[in-house]
Amino acid sequence: MLNIGIFAIFVAVTMVIVFRASKNTKTASDYYAAGHAFSGPQNGIAISGDYLSAASFLGIAGAIAVNGYDGFLYSIGFLVAWLVALLLVAELLRNTGRYTMGDVLSFRMRERPVRTAASLSTLVVSFFYLLAQMAGAGGLIALLLGITDKGGQAIVIAVVGALMILYVLVGGMRGTTWVQIIKAALLIAGAFVMTIWVLGLYGFNLSALLGHAADVAGDKVLNPGAKYGKSETSKLDFISLGIALVLGTAGLPHVLMRFYTVPTAKEARRSVVWAIWLIGLFYLFTLVLGYGAGAMVGPDTIKDAPGGVNSAAPLLASYLGGPLLLGFISAVAFATILAVVAGLTITASASFAHDIYANVIKKGQVDSKQQEVRVARITAVVIGVVSILGGIAANGQNVAFLVALAFAVAASANLPTLLYSLFWKRFNTTGALFSIYGGLAITIVLIIFSPAVSGSEEAMFPTLDIAVFPLQNPGLVSIPLSFLLGYIGTKISKDENGGTKYAEMEVRSLTGAGAEKAVQH
Repeated sequence: MLNIGIFAIFVAVTMVIVFRASKNTKTASDYYAAGHAFSGPQNGIAISGDYLSAASFLGIAGAIAVNGYDGFLYSIGFLVAWLVALLLVAELLRNTGRYTMGDVLSFRMRERPVRTAASLSTLVVSFFYLLAQMAGAGGLIALLLGITDKGGQAIVIAVVGALMILYVLVGGMRGTTWVQIIKAALLIAGAFVMTIWVLGLYGFNLSALLGHAADVAGDKVLNPGAKYGKSETSKLDFISLGIALVLGTAGLPHVLMRFYTVPTAKEARRSVVWAIWLIGLFYLFTLVLGYGAGAMVGPDTIKDAPGGVNSAAPLLASYLGGPLLLGFISAVAFATILAVVAGLTITASASFAHDIYANVIKKGQVDSKQQEVRVARITAVVIGVVSILGGIAANGQNVAFLVALAFAVAASANLPTLLYSLFWKRFNTTGALFSIYGGLAITIVLIIFSPAVSGSEEAMFPTLDIAVFPLQNPGLVSIPLSFLLGYIGTKISKDENGGTKYAEMEVRSLTGAGAEKAVQH
């Protein structure tokens, strides 16, 4: 009851904020981009709230507790990825688009085909990311309430999905952003308290903590190879994972959309700098929390708990502070899941409504901006229902691993197209379609036929065995092939439409000239 009470308080407070924010959500700009009204620091905190998902808190802590050094590699990959986003994407994207990735691509390409492709890619990436968050929700409630049967956990996942839909329908991007800011503050504060607590028990001596973790789980947790060093294939899997994590962030649609909630490109840059500091700090905390859970709770206890490896951080909280700290940390983890799924849902629904409905189906002749927003809200409900069903299927999987699949799809389908569009004059519509559709198809096929989906007890469908592709993460193969497809598609096409507006796009992306007028329009 204590755990549920703390969570209910959080939901009540955020609902009040979302309803208040809804009073200022009147136009499409308000619904999609919060009226471009947030400052760089505010948006940076919201980005960290959007990015520090269940994978960061539950998945990485569990991966470190069980696999030690190899688990911490997730943290490194997730953090380094922000340098790619800062240097190559953030400011340029803010200067050339309004709401979605489709805006950027259609600036110099044929509008209808590239908007359709960009929207489809956004929906697929969002779906994979939502799978991870829903799986985290199921595992967390399983631990909190002792619900061990899949049916009870499925009901919990449905409740999380319903709350997510409500946040998006009522508050739009403005309400979602405030939820993410509150959640980021709570998450970082909660992780900080637990980190200080754990270190305090070892005299603030990190070596003593690591030594105890090694005594409990063996020296393997301090050395590379516990997960990715058992065979040559697993070593390749690690390289594949690293490439997907580092390149995936710059192609994540819900992260890209956050750059449009600030008024200028300078504020977009400040957003990313704030996000890097906050995210980096949090990942240092996860190192202590993961090894602390491994030392105090033990890897075997964590793996046997309801929720599996995702239970490491809540179990550590219970060990340190009993039901009260467990209730607070679990409420924060739930807040994490709610905020991230709300951000993902509004991004996916905005992409469909703005790119497909308004600019492809209606050819830019929408009856009213309210009608476009209405379509976005209907789409949000559909996405919510689909993500609930997918989350029930993915329940029990390591959420950090599931998010890594989303990163692989984003890095394969979105990043090559964005970079080619921003930096290659010859790039054209055919190249964009080759890289998006080709990247999506290759990545999804490789995931379906990978050990992640079938062929083992840890797979998503353990009774199936269609795993003919040896790597769990397809990034090593799918990302280079997607870049290659974009190049081939451009070279075999005589279409020069991409080059005619490249000079204008280059000036705007690098200087911001004309960008503010386009945003206001």
